[in-house]
Amino acid sequence: MKSSIPTFLLLAAELLSAVADANAQVNVTQKNNNLSRDGLYTDPAFTPANAANLVRDLNFDGTIVGNVHAQPLYIEGGPNGPMIIVVTASNNIYALNATTGAVIWQRTDIGPPVTSGLPCGNISPVGTIGTPVVDLASRSLYFDALIDGVTKKHFIYSLNVDTGATNAGWPVDVNATAMYNGILFTSLVQEDRGALALVNGIVYVPYSGYNGDCGAYHGWVVGVQINNPSTGVGAWATTASKGGIWGHSGVASDGTNMFVITGNTSGTNGVWGGGEAIIRLQAGPFWTGMPTDYWAPTNWFSLDQGDTDLGGVSAMLIDVPGANPSQLVLATGKDGNAYLLNRNNLGGITAPVAQLSVGFVIGQSSATYRTNQGTYFVFRASNQVKAYKITATTPPTIISAWTVSQSGQGSPWVTTTDGTNNAIVWVVGAQGDGKLYGYNGDTGAVIYAGTDVMSGTRKWNSGMAARGSVYIANDNKVYAFRVPAGTPTPTPTATATATSTPTATATSTPTATATFTPTATATSTPTATATATATPTVAATATATPTATATATATATATFTPTSTPTTTPPPTPTSTPTATSTITPRPTPTPRSHGTPRGRPTPPPRPIPPHG
Repeated sequence: MKSSIPTFLLLAAELLSAVADANAQVNVTQKNNNLSRDGLYTDPAFTPANAANLVRDLNFDGTIVGNVHAQPLYIEGGPNGPMIIVVTASNNIYALNATTGAVIWQRTDIGPPVTSGLPCGNISPVGTIGTPVVDLASRSLYFDALIDGVTKKHFIYSLNVDTGATNAGWPVDVNATAMYNGILFTSLVQEDRGALALVNGIVYVPYSGYNGDCGAYHGWVVGVQINNPSTGVGAWATTASKGGIWGHSGVASDGTNMFVITGNTSGTNGVWGGGEAIIRLQAGPFWTGMPTDYWAPTNWFSLDQGDTDLGGVSAMLIDVPGANPSQLVLATGKDGNAYLLNRNNLGGITAPVAQLSVGFVIGQSSATYRTNQGTYFVFRASNQVKAYKITATTPPTIISAWTVSQSGQGSPWVTTTDGTNNAIVWVVGAQGDGKLYGYNGDTGAVIYAGTDVMSGTRKWNSGMAARGSVYIANDNKVYAFRVPAGTPTPTPTATATATSTPTATATSTPTATATFTPTATATSTPTATATATATPTVAATATATPTATATATATATATFTPTSTPTTTPPPTPTSTPTATSTITPRPTPTPRSHGTPRGRPTPPPRPIPPHG
């Protein structure tokens, strides 16, 4: 009988573990699922057999209004059940029922997007472009919106993810609050293509310029303390002009430091000023300027002169067990090279840890995954999907794994059943045949070749996976594909990069209920003025168990007056009224400066180099 007791306990523990896994929440809170930007989704439903029989759910509505440049998110744990969050370039924000695709709430009053008056660009309208991020602890959604008016301005918003109501103290006027070493943020020449990241209570927003490299823009990262938006705004910018952060995955993080990749700069006279580089930022953001915290190739000045951006794709953090160094960061760019760096000591302007010509890479998101055959990264090069291995050697090297041709230029993401097994690379034939494809992660063999043609696809868009479903957001429509045999209940999503696992926001179980609904008056959204001056009075930011709500007011004279009430059933009344307030003191109004005229785009032979499109 003694031997049967441990066996019984073991079986009971396994049963309890299975129940816990079945009841665990599944949330996709950010671009590419993890702070490492690996694009990896762990879902036991996506076996090769199930994936081969994936079917589009024709009963899923998914109707939205506006062009989509951002990945959708998947959020559970709220009063409305599982939701799909999607944003559009028209500044329309939606929460859809994950089963039916019906609208739960929508915000179409954020403010008008910009449709004219920019110095250059290839996106119109320009409103909400970058992928948002969700903080599960406070049930808050964060995004950047460019809003038209007498002065065009970027605002960083926070909404209650369950109701769509604007959280107290938000939005943050980036023009009025962001400055770095005397450089002032000018919304007219800055674009947010990259995804937002939330790291240890600070939301980070990256900025580039517009297609055409016009105006005196810089590469920027703006950080806002989510519990102190009124005064807790920090920023970093490239010292040299231009140097935009173009990659659509935006800011990557190892859970402590932030990593971004910058593009070409100008007017440097050969003195490096932050361009063509991997930059490692500390909390704030704060940059030490030490060689340990940046890397640029030795030919960075030549890349500058050819507009051959290193930052065609965002930084991606990769761990390779057995390699030395093993904690790496990957950069791929317009020069056709992939670069591996030791992310704990980037090294300054020097040779990389490893380098390989992999093909022209720009305007997309990439992904990484590990199987029992090795560690891979995968991306799209023109109309090809290409996978490479990183060897577990000293130092690591890059070798080709497989390549498949495809009609279209979508951005890949990856599913596995347990973190390493049954890896499937998913790609949409974006701006091509518009179909969804799935490839064996080790061989590139076709597992799924979709027949449904999706419209309004964009090359930098990636889909995402949750509970046996794939969701893809395109212009005016979100599509859902399901594995057969109902809706499985997988374990929570894991990341293949151990040191890049998100903090508590990735696994926390929110406790917010219908009584947690911060509300704000219609004047809670500041509007733009020609003098870029805002003097709002705000209350403390709502947390996961707020005891108060606040009213924010702002002096403004713009062409729009957004409200904070979503166009759906009003949220429940809060249980108390706040008393604490704080005041923003805006920075001095900057003297207007010339943004210059669009410059030509030199093209290094032999391959024509497209712009930042």
